[in-house]
Amino acid sequence: MSLGNLSINLATVRQQFTIPQAVDACLAQGITGIAPWRDQVHATGLKEAAAIIRSNNLRVTGLCRGGMFPAADKAGLAAAIDDNRRAIDEAVELGADCLVLVVGGMPTGSRDLPAARQQVADGLATILPYARVHRMPLAIEPLHPMYAADRACINTLEQALDICDLLGDGIGVAIDVYHVWWDPKLYEQIARAGAGKRILAHHICDWLVPTRDLLLDRGMMGDGVIDLKAIRAAIEKTGYRGPQEVEIFSQENWWKRPGEEVIATCAERYLGCCLP
Repeated sequence: MSLGNLSINLATVRQQFTIPQAVDACLAQGITGIAPWRDQVHATGLKEAAAIIRSNNLRVTGLCRGGMFPAADKAGLAAAIDDNRRAIDEAVELGADCLVLVVGGMPTGSRDLPAARQQVADGLATILPYARVHRMPLAIEPLHPMYAADRACINTLEQALDICDLLGDGIGVAIDVYHVWWDPKLYEQIARAGAGKRILAHHICDWLVPTRDLLLDRGMMGDGVIDLKAIRAAIEKTGYRGPQEVEIFSQENWWKRPGEEVIATCAERYLGCCLP
């Protein structure tokens, strides 16, 4: 079995490595896919990061992140639009497969969840023409409902796909198992996403029992309760054959281990737990 379809989201080793260091550690394991975060790119420098990617023939399976649209006033929304256009430019420079969007929660002081969701749809409609001109697909990543207030008010694949259908070409979804594994409509919506060619990314990790921190205690594949093989089989049944991208936030475990060990474990678990 090959690691050719494995990607490492660089959040997984953000406490251990810069982008150049992470690239070296991935290449040492035979992994040629990465997904950086914008703050990591900025720390390295956009031009330098792009040069490292090109010189090593790396695939950038996504740039994290755009989004964060809802705002309390017009100035805040305008700032979000401007930042998303910059994110599109950065994704293009890096040659990313897509720009991953964490859409944002409710504005401070708001209790109006439907209004926040409408702001997301409006924001996406505003930036989508710019993304189309630059041929950069936008990937909505629905987040678990526990994040509806502060991080993402789009919480199911169904909600994300409804927006995609409304807006048309150039936009799809990032299916992160941590956020969608619980959904009773998951397999139905994976089939729908595949039929519409909306699957742009597939992120993997595991849900631990117990989970000590809802943001910073994701599990390594195989250490939790998610049926990773079944989800991947459903995704592949649609015809999608893109990478599986390991994205783990783990403040008390994996972020405290040597980065080389973390990446080696990702490779081992990918082969053992993630291929249908």
